Formats: sequence, structure tokens, C-alpha cells
Amino acid sequence: MRTHSFLTVLLWSSVFYVVHMTPSQERTNKHSHSERITGLSENDGKTLHRTKRGWMWNQFFLLEEYTGPDTQYVGKLHTDQDKGDGNLKYILTGDGAGSLFIIDENTGDIHAAKKLDREEKSLYVLRAKAIDRKTGRQVEPESEFIIKIHDINDNEPKFTKDMYTASIPEMSGVGTSVIQVTATDADDANYGNSAKVVYSILQGQPYFSVDPETGIIKTALPDMSRENREQYQVVIQAKDMGGQMGGLSGTTTVNITLTDVNDNPPRFPQSSYQFSSPESAPPGTPLGRIKANDPDVGENAEIEYSISNGDGSDMFDIITDKDTQEGIITVKKHLDFENKVLYTLKVEASNTHPDPRFLQLGPFKDTAFVKISVEDIDEPPVFSRPWYLIEVDEDAKEGSIIGQVVAQDPDIAKNAIKYSVDRHTDLDRIFNIYSGNGSLFLSKPLDREETPWHNITVIATEINNPKQSSQIPVFIRILDINDHAPEFANYYETFVCENAKAGQLIQTVSAIDKDQPPRGHKFFFELVPEFAVNPNFSVVDNKDNTAGIMTRRNGYSRSKTSTYLLPIIIFDNDYPIQSSTGTLTIRVCACDSRGNMQSCSAEALLLPAGLSTGALVAILLCIIILLILVVLFTALKRQRKKEPLIISKDDVRDNIVTYNDEGGGEEDTQAFDIGTLRNPEAREESKMRRDVIPETIFQIRRTAPLWENIDVQDFIHRRLKENDSDPAAPPYDSLATYAYEGNDSIANSLSSLESLTTEGNQDYDYLSDWGPRFKKLADMYGGEDSDRD
Repeated sequence: MRTHSFLTVLLWSSVFYVVHMTPSQERTNKHSHSERITGLSENDGKTLHRTKRGWMWNQFFLLEEYTGPDTQYVGKLHTDQDKGDGNLKYILTGDGAGSLFIIDENTGDIHAAKKLDREEKSLYVLRAKAIDRKTGRQVEPESEFIIKIHDINDNEPKFTKDMYTASIPEMSGVGTSVIQVTATDADDANYGNSAKVVYSILQGQPYFSVDPETGIIKTALPDMSRENREQYQVVIQAKDMGGQMGGLSGTTTVNITLTDVNDNPPRFPQSSYQFSSPESAPPGTPLGRIKANDPDVGENAEIEYSISNGDGSDMFDIITDKDTQEGIITVKKHLDFENKVLYTLKVEASNTHPDPRFLQLGPFKDTAFVKISVEDIDEPPVFSRPWYLIEVDEDAKEGSIIGQVVAQDPDIAKNAIKYSVDRHTDLDRIFNIYSGNGSLFLSKPLDREETPWHNITVIATEINNPKQSSQIPVFIRILDINDHAPEFANYYETFVCENAKAGQLIQTVSAIDKDQPPRGHKFFFELVPEFAVNPNFSVVDNKDNTAGIMTRRNGYSRSKTSTYLLPIIIFDNDYPIQSSTGTLTIRVCACDSRGNMQSCSAEALLLPAGLSTGALVAILLCIIILLILVVLFTALKRQRKKEPLIISKDDVRDNIVTYNDEGGGEEDTQAFDIGTLRNPEAREESKMRRDVIPETIFQIRRTAPLWENIDVQDFIHRRLKENDSDPAAPPYDSLATYAYEGNDSIANSLSSLESLTTEGNQDYDYLSDWGPRFKKLADMYGGEDSDRD
């Protein structure tokens, strides 16, 4: 079964009203055109008719910022289907529907509920519907329309900056652009003149002007000088409505600074200056400052000072202080009051960075005169030379004058001067000086070979003012004289081979001389006259300060003569001629076939002819080893003799007992029975010492019984005397101990050392009554078999 649809032709007509700030309302209608569509349906073949209506909505305009008592009426929605019975409902959707724009759903009237601002939103897009209340169906298709906000002049022009800062060189021409300011208006530039801005200057005339359309600020006066005024404040106004009355306006401030140009030359505030300087001022001493004023700033105010003329241009100088731009006058050379007392300088000050645009104004420099007076001071003496060089022969006599120094007072007074030698430079006091005329003389003899140069200092002092003094170095050179004889340069160890041939060179000798002749050394060698003809050797002078020792015969014998002494005379050629005799020792040695020395000692002749050098070395080593063995044997034997007797177990020393074990009891003490010391009555007769074997049997002297004296101190002294007189005492230090308790003590001895002298055994049964702490001791001594154990 097929379902058929039928299209219903709906006719929607609406009328909108637009309000234009007038009481009347206009209604605009647009007629539609209909289009008939004819066709055959599949069911009944009936002809269908559809009407298509095209709507063109006019833009609705509302005034922004409406302040009337009622809401602003926008327009009305209406359809031909509306019979006025209230069956239709009008609905408005889109931008601001329900909040900004409210529609009466029964009548279709649209009102603006709030005040609108075009600058926030300039147009609104809305959509309208007509709905049947009963069926809820749209009687007309949804239609869209636009509401535009009509602009009013409610925004004043605003500048992009609240304050502008600009600069322009001074002396700029009229019309020179300074800066451009810009103002914007939020109103609609396409509707009326609300956004048309015009610029004007409120403050800053007549120095500056502004272009009304572009906002460019320009200079209005020529030759504006920074030195007269540097800062300007200009107020610019921007007004809309093309600048007409009633337009809104805004202002901004422009701070304009004139920058400096070098349009002013330096100028001295006065034409002449006066300074003074003491004549003792060293070079480089500042005397004063002068300054040329330049109203410019920065590098345009930089000044360079120079001395262009004057009689003191070679004595003084001027430099520029870069921080203060002042000229500093300084001393260039030493001043002399006695020579000139007043100088005049012509000083020039000029800009270092002139501007060519202003050179026509005149030279950018200025001049002034500076007068400098020299002050006299008391100056120290001045020597005629900066230093002195004196030459003196080393054989000069004491007291002879070797030179003179001269100084004088440079002042007008010409004070007298005395001379002296600084003894710190002449510690040996070799030189002295006459205080009145400065003549130097010798106080001690000279020796060039010891000190060829002497550097001393001479002081010149004013007699009237000792504080004024000066000193000068004096270099004294000692000239050489020929006072030393030449001698051999080295100690020569010369030998001649036994198989030497006649005319053979065995040694070359040379000489040295402490003197230094100006033409150099020249030495001559020859034999002493007593041995001018030597049968064994001859001396040949090589004419080059050396001589050769030659043999005069064939063969030399060590057995006959092992050493020859050859005296040689050495002469120099200076005046006076000096000479000395040196003796050359020549040994006779055995040599091989090549002339190399093998042995020079005469003892070597006693050895067998066939004994080689290796055999001699072996024999020598054997002798050394035997000597070492003898020394070691002797040392060991001496060490054995020095061993102490106390090492022996049988050694007995009065009261020194050696125990090598812990057990054994009292019966092992055979060296000395200390019980006899405790009981003098039990002491045996004196016995011979067992550690010393006496060579002679001495008669033992019996001493008085010690127990008869109860004084302990007397007992100790007697025993000490007895041991000192004992001939059998050992010959080394020993330790003797004496102890004495006495013989009348009411308390019997508790020591077990006397157990050997008692016949009965002691009873220790009472130890069992002393408790458990003494049980072990009671078992050891208190039992019946304790002694046996």
C-alpha cells in the first residue's frame, strides 16, 4: 500500500516598521511572486499547485545609547494566516532574543529591552517563526532578518599614548618634523563625521605646529637654541566631527627636548692668568688650572689646550683634563731662578669636534695669556759633572792626589762648600778628600789584582746650611803596572820513558801572569844559567807563550835516577821585566812500545820480571783479606774477656742469688744462706769466694762478732768495711745487701728462710680453722703428709 503526501500552500506575509527618531512609523511591504508547478501524481493524477514566496527583509536600524522613557520599538512580525483570534504565536530567536530583543507573541511587536552600544556589537541576526497554538505547527517557514545599530557620536578620540617624548637638534629649520601623534575614535567611520578626527595645538605655540590631518608636529620658529631653552611641553588636541562645534575631543602631552649641536666656541672667562713655581719643581709638577667655558655639552664641549706662543713654551706644557675639560699647566724642564724669573705663555683652547654647518659663525677657539713667575729657593750644591772617572796607577804613593771634584752653590749667595767622602762606599778608607777644594788623595796603597775598580761617593755640603747637600759618584780605575812575575799555569806531572829517544817532546808548559799589560802577555822560557847546558833535557821556546821540554839523549834508567829536577826561568816583556823560576819534576817510567806509561815507581824493579799486573793485584787482595781476619779474631777475643762473671751459674756475689727455676725450695740456695744474716749466731766462718781463684792464699783475718753490737748502722758500716778490705772481692762493680733484724726481738721470725736452721717441723694445723678462703693453703701445709709431698 502506498502513502501519498500533499503539499499545502502557505502564505506568510509580514509587515515591519522601522523607527527613525521620528514620531511616524513606516511600514514596508514587499510583494512576492508566485510560481505555479503543475504535475501528475501517481495516485489520482490530480494537478498540484505550490506557491513559493521569496522574502527580502530590509535592515532594521536602532539608535545606540537610547535613553527614552519607553523601550525602543524595533518592528512587527505578521502573517496572513493570523486571523486575530489568538491562535498564532510568534517566536523570535537569534542574537539577543529574549534578553536584548523581546517579542509580543500575540501581536508580533518587537522592542529593544536594553540600551545598546554599537561599539560593543554593531548588528544582530535574528530568526522569526509563526506557530499554530493548537497544532504546534509552523504556519510559515522560519525567516531571518538583521538589526543594525545606528551610530551616534558617543566616543571621544583617544591618543595611542598618554605622553609622547621626542627630541630634535637645536638650530633646526622651520618645518622640521619632530614626531607624529595618532588618535583613534571608536565611532563608525562610515556613518557621518563621528569618527573624523582633526588635530590642533593647545600649548607650545609659537615654537611648534601640528598638521591637522596627519598629527605631525613640526618646528615653527627658526634657530631655537638649546642654551636658551632645552625642554618644551606641547599639548595636542584631537577632535571628532571634523573639528566642528559639538564634537568630542581628547588631548595628549608631547615633551620635546632640543639636543645639542656644536654651535658655540670655547671662551676664556679672563684674558690673562698668573701662576708661580719654585725653581726646584721637578718636571711634571702641575702649577695651575685654566678653563675655557663652552655652553655646549657632551663631545661638543670637549676642549683641547695647547701653547701656541710665548717665551716659556719650551719650559712648560699644558694638558687637558678629560673629566673637567680644564687645562693643567705643568713644568716641562728644570727651572732656574738665577737664569730667568718670569715666563709668558699664550694658551689656546679649541673644540675637538667642530660642526661644519656653523663654521661661518667664526673660529671655534679662544686664546689667553699665562704668566709664570719663578720663586728662588736655597738649592743644594751642583757638581760640574754628572759623574767623575779617575785613573790612577796601582803603585801610586800614599798621600798622592789622584783627582779633583768641583761643585758650587747655584744660588746668588754663592755659599762656601765643603767636601767629604761617603764612608759607606769606602769602608777600607783607601781614599780621602780635602774638604776645601775637593782634591782626592790616597790613604792606603792600591792593588789592582785585588780590586781593579773603586766606586765611591763624594758629598758636597753648604757650610752655612748643612741641610743643603748633594752627592756625586766617582769611579776610580786602577791602572796596572808590571809587579807580578809569570809562573807555570799548572802543576805538571811530567815523565820520560826509559826507552825515550833524543829530541823527543815529553811536555809542553805554559805560564800565567796576574798583571794585564795593554798589549797582552808575552812570555819567554829558558833554562837557568847554572844549568844552561843540561845533558838530559832542553827547553825550546815556541814563541806563543808556551815551551816544549825535549830529551837530549837516548834511554833513561830508573835504577840509576828515577827523578830529574829541571829549573826553568819564565820572563815577561813588560816594564820592568819580571821573571820567576819554576822547577819541573820529571820522573823516569817504564813505557810500552807506543810510549804509554806503565810504571814509574822504583819498587816495581824488585818484583819478578815475569809477574803480571793481574798477579800483583791478586797478591794484594790476599794480604788485605788476611789483615781483616786478624782484626776480626782480635776483636772477638777481646769481647770474650769482657763478658761478666755473673753469666755463670756458680757465680756468688755476697747477697745476689740467681734462680733459674721457680721450684726447688730453700735447699737450692747454695750461693748464700740469708738465714745467717738474719741470725748472726748461726754465721759460719769466712769462706773463700768461689767466683775468683786467688793466685796467693791470703791469711783470712777474723773479725769481731757482729752480733755483739745491736746498732744496725754500725753493723752496716762494719760489713761495708769488711767487703772493701776483702782481697778476694771481684775487680768489677757488685751489689752487696746487708739486713739485720737484731737478736732480742720478742716476736719470733715468721720467715721460712730459717727452716734449714731449725730441727723440728712447724705445725700449720691452725690454717684449717681460718675458713674456706684458706682451705687450699691448709691442704698444702696443714696435712700430715704435706712436708713429704
